[in-house]
Amino acid sequence: MIRIALAAALLAAPAYASETKEQSCKYQGQVMAAVQQARLDRVKQEEVEQAVLNSEPDWPETYSKAIPQLTNHVYAMKRRDLRDVDLGAAFEEQCLQNWDQIQAMQKQLKSN
Repeated sequence: MIRIALAAALLAAPAYASETKEQSCKYQGQVMAAVQQARLDRVKQEEVEQAVLNSEPDWPETYSKAIPQLTNHVYAMKRRDLRDVDLGAAFEEQCLQNWDQIQAMQKQLKSN
């Protein structure tokens, strides 16, 4: 899951430099939770991105770039395994714990 968190965090770089890590990680957790809910609601994998976007999410548009990556991860899991876990909260926590590493990777990608 850490690898997924890092990949999605790199895709969903903070939309604004003024965003705090708490705000950014909260948005990333919301994206993960939306994808998980789509899976639980039996939305077809190829329709997840549009279904999530149609729900008019509260996060900045930049964070939606992570939806396809997160969808692949969530849809690889069995629905029964998703019922009793809050992937959004877990994802947010991992983002907070790995924030410095994520920022260093983003800086490195921007400089290349």
